[in-house]
Amino acid sequence: MEKRSRAIYWLTRVPLILAALVVLLPFYVSFVYSVKSAKEIAFTGMAFPAIIHLENFTDAMAKSNFWLAMKNSLLTTVPTVLLLIVVAPMAAYVLGRNTSRGYNLLYSLFMAALLIPFQSIMMPLYSDLRSLGLINTPLGFVLVRSAFALPFNIMVITGFVKNVPREMEEAARIDGAGAARVYFRIVFPLLRPVVASMVVINALDAWNDFQLAVIFMMDKKAHTLPVMLYSFFGQYSVELGMAFATTTLSMIPVLAFYLLMQRHIVSGVMAGAVKG
Repeated sequence: MEKRSRAIYWLTRVPLILAALVVLLPFYVSFVYSVKSAKEIAFTGMAFPAIIHLENFTDAMAKSNFWLAMKNSLLTTVPTVLLLIVVAPMAAYVLGRNTSRGYNLLYSLFMAALLIPFQSIMMPLYSDLRSLGLINTPLGFVLVRSAFALPFNIMVITGFVKNVPREMEEAARIDGAGAARVYFRIVFPLLRPVVASMVVINALDAWNDFQLAVIFMMDKKAHTLPVMLYSFFGQYSVELGMAFATTTLSMIPVLAFYLLMQRHIVSGVMAGAVKG
């Protein structure tokens, strides 16, 4: 019996260990390549280096606008997240609580926006932003990134809103609370788990966005971290050591933010599981 229970224990743990190794592998590769010389990268693969070359980090920051790109990433990511977390829950609450034909049509339009490929509107969008003087500005990136992320945020939060009981809202209205007070004092605190999850998703998407940044933030002074990393890959040479060093540095803020928000994400998943 003891052997059987021990076998069951390892059968359940081995898949989890393998999954953890798969998740941790990119972090290992990024760190190992960031502290290797060019020769070791070419001939030793993913083996741990015999000598750690920390100069890759200093050289990368010296040869690139790392701190400027870091500032630009913060100036585009933080406002994008704040804008989405203000607008998306309000829209989701209205759409989730109203089932008339007009609101259903509006919700369907938001869902249809998920199917629009970026390439089909890239040129007119670029032309509009250029005419408004928003190319190579954080504001232009924030507006575009938020617009593309808004339908997904509304879809996720609306599903959560529909599972929030109406009784507390009705009790607050009986006590004389207006619509704004009901939302901010009753509804929004109940949405905190799903909002926390969307904060992390939106932050990761905006921080790692390359497609929008390379089109709307082309000027070197406006480069975000993903676009700045592209500068290490030239036509005739590739500086992998410095590229991975910069990648490792750029992961630190979002990794710290994710670990900080992990408790809220887990609570959001558990709340969704219970409500479902």
